[in-house]
Amino acid sequence: GTGRVQRAISDEQRLKMAGKPTVSFKITLTSDPNLPFKVLKVPEDTQFTFVLQFAAKEFRVPPETSAIITNDGIGINPAQTAGNVFLKHGSELRLIPRDRVGCL
Repeated sequence: GTGRVQRAISDEQRLKMAGKPTVSFKITLTSDPNLPFKVLKVPEDTQFTFVLQFAAKEFRVPPETSAIITNDGIGINPAQTAGNVFLKHGSELRLIPRDRVGCL
């Protein structure tokens, strides 16, 4: 009956969601001498602001005063998609508490 059709549609929707292209970032907390890191995997259309906030929470540092930079020390504007950041800068990034900037 009709139950099968509905199930096929929901399976298709699930596959679409599961099949979203993702990017992963290895984010290192540079303010910790042990240099802990987290690997975050997100859909490439995720706003990078979310990645920054999530990484900061994972490291228990305040997201408002945190920034993500490249290994070369280039600041990343979080007002873009994760896919864009990945294409421009690659997967290896660093999280820095902003109050440390200029004091290193």
